[in-house]
Amino acid sequence: MEKRRVAITGLGAVTPLGNTRDEFWRRLIAGESGVARISAFDPEAAGLRAKIAAEVKGFEPDVVIGRRDARRMDRYAQFAFASAKEALEDAAFPEDAEVRDRTGVVVATGIGGIITIQETVTKCREIKTASRISPFFIPMLMGNAAPAQISMKNGFRGAVFAASSACASSNDAIAIAYDTIARGDAVAMVTGGCEATITDIAMGGFDSMKALSTRNDEPTRASRPFDRERDGFVLAEGGAVLIFEELEFAKARGARIYAEVLGYGQSADAYDLVAVDPSGSGVELALERAFACASIAPSDVDYVNAHGTSTPIGDPAESKALGRVIGAGDHAFAVSSTKSMHGHALGAAGAIEGVATVLAIYHGIIPPTINYEFPDPECTLDYVPNVARRADVRVAISNSFGFGGHNSVVVFGKYTA
Repeated sequence: MEKRRVAITGLGAVTPLGNTRDEFWRRLIAGESGVARISAFDPEAAGLRAKIAAEVKGFEPDVVIGRRDARRMDRYAQFAFASAKEALEDAAFPEDAEVRDRTGVVVATGIGGIITIQETVTKCREIKTASRISPFFIPMLMGNAAPAQISMKNGFRGAVFAASSACASSNDAIAIAYDTIARGDAVAMVTGGCEATITDIAMGGFDSMKALSTRNDEPTRASRPFDRERDGFVLAEGGAVLIFEELEFAKARGARIYAEVLGYGQSADAYDLVAVDPSGSGVELALERAFACASIAPSDVDYVNAHGTSTPIGDPAESKALGRVIGAGDHAFAVSSTKSMHGHALGAAGAIEGVATVLAIYHGIIPPTINYEFPDPECTLDYVPNVARRADVRVAISNSFGFGGHNSVVVFGKYTA
């Protein structure tokens, strides 16, 4: 059976660079950083070495979502709900009940409602009883709360669930959404990811692993993927949603089409629970499978939105894999890590970066890798250093890799009527 083509018709984002898609994009191509000293809690009192993060600022859930609904969602789900609202409005998605019966929701999170868990545990310890736990405790912490809330609010009755594979979660959700439409099981899918883990407990966990940047005196310069002086990633929060539609359906209703989803590839390192395989062989497998799924050659790729977390081992492994698979035969292509600006939002990373990649195709502008000052001899690609670049991006890929050795690559393509 021939696969149905999948169009992207709507985008929404709540990020450390802005609480709307347009603000996020404007600051992204301007090369601005969303990293600052933590405001959610006192990192000094918490005894953390890393005292910086990329927080979402000025987000007002009571205004965007409504007070009643917002109070029944953990912050991570609020980000997804708000992003979905913007994306659906952007797509001018039809109100037709039959269409909504055939629309599903797959939204990812790596960790889920950890803020709700921490606040409830703290309260229980203070009052020394579990008898006064809120009846919304479980519905707020569960990882499928975000897609469920989006489904209920909008009457979507297709397949609705969450994907969770650490930092590869959003790309895996995108892959599932693509497959669901491509095989004809849905006419549209709402997909993306969300995360809110800037708490002392969550940060303490990463801090104890020495995974975070401790460039506390220079927050905006802390996330520096592929730069020789990188010292770890900067934890972020946020969410993003993309609206996928079967191409002929989108065309028939006159939808604006940002780009197409061409395919995806997945693999596992089978190496270590948290450490990256320095050989990059698992990444190579995911890339090769993505190109096979999308029916393209590696030489077709113009731009890679890299996983690029700013870690000492991860960046060279990814760079070497990209060079071997895409750069063979001296093919020129651009690579950038937008995490240099918005930090690493774990399970939401692939969704945020997916929006960035789609907008790069649509607008013909490649976002930069900021804070790139000192070339690393192990990272030898074109990282679009510090300044955005105009380019005709016809095919782009977005990489996401997660603890557990999960590798997930999504291929996007320029749409021409």
